[in-house]
Amino acid sequence: MNIAVIDDDKLVALSLKTILESTGKITVAAMGSSGSEAIGIYKEVRPDVMLMDIRMEGMTGLEAGEKILSDFPEAKILYLTTFSDDEYIVKALNIGAKGYILKQDFEGIAPALEAVMGGQSVFGDKIVTKLPELMKPKSAFDYASYGISDKEKEILELVAEGKSNKEISSELYLSEGTVRNYISSLLDKLSLRDRTQLAVFYYTEIKNT
Repeated sequence: MNIAVIDDDKLVALSLKTILESTGKITVAAMGSSGSEAIGIYKEVRPDVMLMDIRMEGMTGLEAGEKILSDFPEAKILYLTTFSDDEYIVKALNIGAKGYILKQDFEGIAPALEAVMGGQSVFGDKIVTKLPELMKPKSAFDYASYGISDKEKEILELVAEGKSNKEISSELYLSEGTVRNYISSLLDKLSLRDRTQLAVFYYTEIKNT
C-alpha cells in the first residue's frame, strides 16, 4: 500500500514514516507539510490513502481534503490529529473523509490505514462517542417523502451503528447482495456518496427526532 503523509510537524511525519514502513505492508511514497502541498502530492502520486493532519499553517487539512475530494471523489483520506473538536469531526465526515483518528492512538494507525484501503471507514472510539453530542433535536424525519421503505429504514439504522454488510445480512436474514442493493438505493434517494455519509446523515438529520 502506497500512502502520502501530510503533517506540518516534520518530526511527527518522519516518526510516522518509520513506524508505518516497519510493518512491511506500507510504503510512504510522498510527504508534505501543508494543505497546498497535499493537493499537489495527490495529483502527482495518487496514493492509495492520504494520511493528513488537520491544523496546518495556511491551508488546513480539511480545506485540502475538500479540494482533493472535489476533484478526485475516489480519494481515500484518513485524518490524523490531536484534536477531537466537534466542528472538525462534522466537517471531515461531510466532505467524505474515510476516517478521523487521534495521533495518540499510534498503535491503531497502521490497522486504520489497512481498513481504509479495504474500503472501510474508520473512526477512533473517542470520535464515535462524540457523534451523539453532535445530534440536534429536529422535527420527526419524514421517511415517506424520500420514498424510504421500512426495510431501508432498518438497514440505515444498522449502517449508522457501524455494522458491516455481512453483519446486516446475518441480522436481517438477507443476502449480502440484497443489503448492498438496499444501501445503493438509500444513497440514491438521499443523494449521498457512501455509507459514511449515510451514517452522518442518520445522526445529524434523523436520530432523536
